[in-house]
Amino acid sequence: MLYTKLTKAALKISFAAHKNQTDKSGMPYVYHPFHLAEQMDDEYSVCVALLHDVVEDTDMTLDELRADGFPPEVVEAVALMTHPDGMSYMDYVRRIKTNPLAAKVKLADLRHNSDLSRLDEIDDRALERAEKYARAIRLLSDTE
Repeated sequence: MLYTKLTKAALKISFAAHKNQTDKSGMPYVYHPFHLAEQMDDEYSVCVALLHDVVEDTDMTLDELRADGFPPEVVEAVALMTHPDGMSYMDYVRRIKTNPLAAKVKLADLRHNSDLSRLDEIDDRALERAEKYARAIRLLSDTE
């Protein structure tokens, strides 16, 4: 992972926000944004990877990210990755596709979330979710 003042700030926020959460198999949720951040190759994408679920899954706001000194490009990408209530999943993905930074991180997010080996049990719901993510990957990759 790329370590800068900005990415270290994002790392601390991500850890604090997710430290008590677990994923679908009971693993610490914070491993997920850390895994995505390790795949990124520039400062802003590392920040977005670390922060991508912070606004959606915690009480943190976009205004707080701005106040913490994150640049508009990072805040905008995090905003796009925050799924609005009432918006269909594929419309949400289409919206992300308009922003290369958000799309880059979302592709890594979808690939990690599609890894069924992370789950202790693969049921019909997990298979349906994996297919939904596969459709989103195709849309973001222009293979749909």
